Amino acid sequence: MNEMTMISDPTDQAIEVKSLTKQFGRFTAVDDLSFTVKTGEAVALWGANGAGKTTVVRCLLNLFPFEGEITINGLDTRQKSKEVRRQIGFVPQELSFHDDMTVAETLIFYARLKKVPDGFDFEPILNQVRLNHHVSKRVGELSGGLKQRLALAIALLSDPPILILDEPTASLDIRAREEFLVLLRTLKANGKTMIFSSHHLEEITALADRVLLLEGGRLVVDAPPDQLERRLGWETTLHLYMPDPVIEPAMETLSGLGMPVSRNGRGVRVNVAPGSKAKVLRALQQAGIEVEDFSVE
Repeated sequence: MNEMTMISDPTDQAIEVKSLTKQFGRFTAVDDLSFTVKTGEAVALWGANGAGKTTVVRCLLNLFPFEGEITINGLDTRQKSKEVRRQIGFVPQELSFHDDMTVAETLIFYARLKKVPDGFDFEPILNQVRLNHHVSKRVGELSGGLKQRLALAIALLSDPPILILDEPTASLDIRAREEFLVLLRTLKANGKTMIFSSHHLEEITALADRVLLLEGGRLVVDAPPDQLERRLGWETTLHLYMPDPVIEPAMETLSGLGMPVSRNGRGVRVNVAPGSKAKVLRALQQAGIEVEDFSVE
């Protein structure tokens, strides 16, 4: 049974999932999952590997047969599959572009696949995702962050009201991740509905209105991100990546604050109480210690 039952106006639901179940042989990847996403809302699917996040995304896209019901803007995904596809822009985790094609050629190629009318003006989308200065570059020359912006541009070609994103920043460094999140926040502010899977807690905090925590394919928590840690009573583990010469000073600084800290490869691991992540980063900044990247679990 879900820990929280969300009550909402059914006319304002962009996505409605009822009793979604997906089995692979004897393995149940998603188990009797129900939730809704309101128009203009950003909802995160969060959980460990194998929790069912990607399976839910693929069911939403009607890529897997499933039990239960999924409606997108009132349309049944199985009965109205073509109409539903027009409602959705999808950004995958794994990108598969032709490296020898330019950005412009790639957009034209996908526009034809999506049956976008000839003469379509790509400039507004290029400006929106900040690719306007890269149109003549070959895809193989782009950084990971620019490739992800290209994937977002393709998802926006038909101006869909809903964006579905599967671990959209998983392969990006911290700077590219932050830049991509800025783009997504802008799209959300302009009215896009979003559902995205992620394992980055800081990403969820920055973008999501609600978090659906999955465990073993079941929904165990449905809550705003600022309530998540308190609801779960979790102690957060923060992985900090930094240049080797500053690892020992970082450990001394954090130990001096009474935080359990240990070396972790090219950085340190520190356990912090809910809501105290910023305290760690501030302490290191004040000590003049550079943090190159971080992740949360």
